[in-house]
Amino acid sequence: MTELRNVEADLSRFRARVLVASLVVLCAFALLAARLVYLQVYRHADLNEQAESNRTAIVPIVPNRGLILDRNGIVLATNYSAYTLEITPSKVENLEETIAALEKIIDIQLRDKRRFKRLREESKNFESLPIRTRLTDEEVARFAAQRFRFPGVDIKARLFRSYPYGELGSHVVGYIGRINQAEKESIEDSDDEGNYRGTDYIGKLGVEQSFEQQLHGTTGVEQVETSAGGRAVRKLASNPATPGNTVMLSLDIRLQKLVEDMFGDRRGALVAMDPKTGDVLAFVSKPTFDPNLFVDGIDTESWQALNESIDKPLLNRALRGTYPPGSTYKPFMAMAALQTGKRSPSFIINDNASWTFGGHTFRSHGDIALGSVDMYRAIVKSSNVYFYSLANDLGVDAMHDFMKPLGFGQITGIDINGEVRGVLPSQEWKRKAYKRPEQQKWYPGETISLGIGQGYNTFTMLQLAQATATLVNGGVKHKPRLVIGTQDPVTRVMHPLPADPPEDLGYKPENVAIVRKALVGVTQEGTSARVFAGAGYLSGGKTGTAQAVTIGQKDKYNGAKMEEHQRDHAVYMAFAPADDPKIALAVIVENAGWGAGVAAPIARRVFDYVLLGQYPSEEDMVAVQKGLAAAPIGQPRQAAEMAGVMSGSNPAPGPTTAAAAAAAKAKAAAIAEALSKLPPPMAAAGINPD
Repeated sequence: MTELRNVEADLSRFRARVLVASLVVLCAFALLAARLVYLQVYRHADLNEQAESNRTAIVPIVPNRGLILDRNGIVLATNYSAYTLEITPSKVENLEETIAALEKIIDIQLRDKRRFKRLREESKNFESLPIRTRLTDEEVARFAAQRFRFPGVDIKARLFRSYPYGELGSHVVGYIGRINQAEKESIEDSDDEGNYRGTDYIGKLGVEQSFEQQLHGTTGVEQVETSAGGRAVRKLASNPATPGNTVMLSLDIRLQKLVEDMFGDRRGALVAMDPKTGDVLAFVSKPTFDPNLFVDGIDTESWQALNESIDKPLLNRALRGTYPPGSTYKPFMAMAALQTGKRSPSFIINDNASWTFGGHTFRSHGDIALGSVDMYRAIVKSSNVYFYSLANDLGVDAMHDFMKPLGFGQITGIDINGEVRGVLPSQEWKRKAYKRPEQQKWYPGETISLGIGQGYNTFTMLQLAQATATLVNGGVKHKPRLVIGTQDPVTRVMHPLPADPPEDLGYKPENVAIVRKALVGVTQEGTSARVFAGAGYLSGGKTGTAQAVTIGQKDKYNGAKMEEHQRDHAVYMAFAPADDPKIALAVIVENAGWGAGVAAPIARRVFDYVLLGQYPSEEDMVAVQKGLAAAPIGQPRQAAEMAGVMSGSNPAPGPTTAAAAAAAKAKAAAIAEALSKLPPPMAAAGINPD
């Protein structure tokens, strides 16, 4: 018997199922609609940006770094474009095998691998790092033909910094180097983070570091459309980079070269400045270094040679080298005596070559007795006894208070970083400098040697040059500066940098005149008279001999029996012309002996160049380098003729041929042999030889 179905029940179940299915479908569509609204409305901006970033890329455009010029427009730092072979480690499966394969196409040296390894340690894995720089056109072509074999390896065009004159003025100009981790963190914490996107290098020393903000420029951006593989297809938009400003120095690079050449292989420093403005004309530290070594990242051997050298070529001696000023301190002591009323110009001391205080005998250099000396003769003949007595009369704190405004033992504020203070002693200084109570006490006997620029006194040549400029400028002090202006790269308009207002120390004109007259006497009848014989101008100066090591009171100085690094330093401070000084300088030649025989001749040639336009003859240059010079010898060359060596933005001519080099060496040897037969340029009898 056939069972009859309950149609109503079936329909009821069907309707329920349809309803449930409809609700499910409706909910699904509701969810889709909600998701669509969320994506299209609430996430529209974010997703649109992501989609655009998948299609396009924002590429930073690194600006051209600004040029550095000397006061005559000679280019000291510039840029050039070159190809580099670069690897992105994150895109390379086997880095070692890739580099080995690249070596068969491109010449990759061991130093290149070492630099690449160091860069990897300092950088992130996805950054593109150079394995070889400055590729030739042939190397570019060879790699381009086989590029398909090297994913993650590419050739890029980069700007490189170039220093056309190499070691010349390197401590002033400085150099650039790859941004290290500390510098990167500092940039990220500053407002300039965006401006350094894509930038790998930053100023590390000198003007390159101190004027980094002006030299760097403004980074541009370029929006490009990319393919699925990430390659640029076309440029969509561009905001060009703005090159950095050109920075103009007060430095005369031709004068700088002359001074560096006169030093030869010796160590030392010279600072020359305009007393009326504070503009630095020469800022020499010897030995120097080649800043081009740092542009690509210096190799280990070169770094060790520079860093471990006993001559310390990386030390900026003009800015950071501190030395006792020796007898160059005496004119400032005389000025202190006049200003404080402790001595009159006519006050006489009997100089019998020694002065005893508290059972200790302080001797004159060379044990030369000068007899009765007043202030003028004490400076001209360099009487130690006179200034031993004066130091005792003044006392350490009075000396400190007078010398401090002159800039001794102070930061001058010159516009490059790294300056050191040196030591201008006082009782308070000693209490802070030493920990043990017995060391903190100032003993009267310690004051005596300060009067002749020895003892605790240690200053930089920059400080001595500024003090000299201030003294001969009537007590009006200018802050020394190296940068005098910047030039806008777009408008080409030069913007002079305003100088800080001068400070008048309040010296009485009659006191300044007394000291200046004595300094002129030094060059006419005193310790540097032979050096300035026949000069076409009148100058003033003071020689000095600064001890490198302490000599016992019963011992006599004998440089021939001492190690070279223990011998006295030769110091000289000077200005010219005497009636209206246009240049003041301080120079030290380390471990070279007497200031009159070694340092003063350099100053004479500087004045001849600046005031007369004269350049030393070849034989005279060799004589100065060997410390055998007094007044110039031979026929001086005209500075205008020598200027052709450094004209415009082109560096000096390239290396000479081997034959020419051999001939030049033979000629120099012949000159040196002839000079060795001359008597040494010692000072006249009855004058201390410092």
